[in-house]
Amino acid sequence: MTPLPWWEPSCLAAALARCFGQEGLVWLDGDGSPLGRRGLLAVAPQQRLRCDGLPGDGGSRDPFEALQELSQDRRGTWLGWLAYEAGAWVEPGPHWQRPDMAMLWAGRYEAVVQLDLHRHQLWVVGEGRQRQVLEELIRSGPGAAAAPLESPAGLALEQWHWHSSAAVFQRQVQEVQAWISAGDLFQANLTSCAEQSLAAAVDPLALYQQLRRVCPAPFGGLMVADAQEAVLSASPERFLQLQPSGLVETRPIKGTRPRHQEPSLDADAAAELITSAKDRAENVMIVDLMRNDLGRVCEPGSIDVPQLLGLESYAQVHHLTSVVTGKLRKNQDLVALLRACWPGGSITGAPKIRACQRLNQLEPLARGPYCGSFFKLDSDGSFDSNLLIRSMMLRGKRLRVHGGCGIVADSDPGQEAAELGWKVQPLLEALS
Repeated sequence: MTPLPWWEPSCLAAALARCFGQEGLVWLDGDGSPLGRRGLLAVAPQQRLRCDGLPGDGGSRDPFEALQELSQDRRGTWLGWLAYEAGAWVEPGPHWQRPDMAMLWAGRYEAVVQLDLHRHQLWVVGEGRQRQVLEELIRSGPGAAAAPLESPAGLALEQWHWHSSAAVFQRQVQEVQAWISAGDLFQANLTSCAEQSLAAAVDPLALYQQLRRVCPAPFGGLMVADAQEAVLSASPERFLQLQPSGLVETRPIKGTRPRHQEPSLDADAAAELITSAKDRAENVMIVDLMRNDLGRVCEPGSIDVPQLLGLESYAQVHHLTSVVTGKLRKNQDLVALLRACWPGGSITGAPKIRACQRLNQLEPLARGPYCGSFFKLDSDGSFDSNLLIRSMMLRGKRLRVHGGCGIVADSDPGQEAAELGWKVQPLLEALS
């Protein structure tokens, strides 16, 4: 397949938005690294799917049943998000809050633009009239339609409202540690949320272009469901990848240190992370959890850990990342895999369901798409997804940013509050 003329992704996204509108716009982004080499842009879905509410709500629908149906539809590419609280359909109970955004949103696209961010090449993949229209637009070359979008007015840092202050977050860390001491938990991923009410509606694409300049990430992206709901992400974490052969990969992240401009300080931070007994133990716990989750649907003996406690460095932070793989059993499918692993281990804790129950007692708001997942399901059955950490939810004139920290027995409450700042502050500053 011969590549089409290269466009800078931000310019191409702006051109597509101006030509097709933003409702249904999807941009799966990367940072040009080996993991973040590929990108994707899609507009004007031919079909849309949405699920809202929790089990027992009038008119609510099981999002996994909906995913089962779309996984059998091999016409084009399905792109969407699944919210954290979809766990209520896996493990029902009173410990799930009702999100105020879609539990599941997805669109079917007969043609998408695929980008190689390393080689600066792009192609249109798919069939039908939409493929022709996209190819014609790209061949026309950048023009007025591709002019950069006007950046939204800066969002003042002092206007962010934290639903849990630093002092409250530290007390919550101590409560988690008390449960750990009592043998109720081994680990829990405690989150907090900052929110800002906007004077006027903002352009989600312009907002995302602003975010990606400061916080590029291998599994970032933007999804605009409609005029009211959009999710923006600078995630460095893959959740689940399923290949047509049945090979499964997950890449849990646990352990974080901030980057420094001074090379020696940056190297010291990385070395401190690699040698931290606390962070290493935290990561290994989640590796064991993910091995157990995959073991429920993968062939016996196929679970492997090709990378344990690997250092990965991004624009704003260093991380410890492990890789767990397996081979899906022939009598299992994508939705069985999602049910076995949902919600992700690195954003819940261990034991997983008990951690979800306890976290619900501390966190004042539903997570919604945060700690859920962006996903891509291709016509050949291949599937890829991220974990929506370092992410923002835009609903009408409300913008919300969440962050979280893994808490274990020897966590220091003050240091955990500081780590929350390392993770969230770059996102807030990107928009200021």
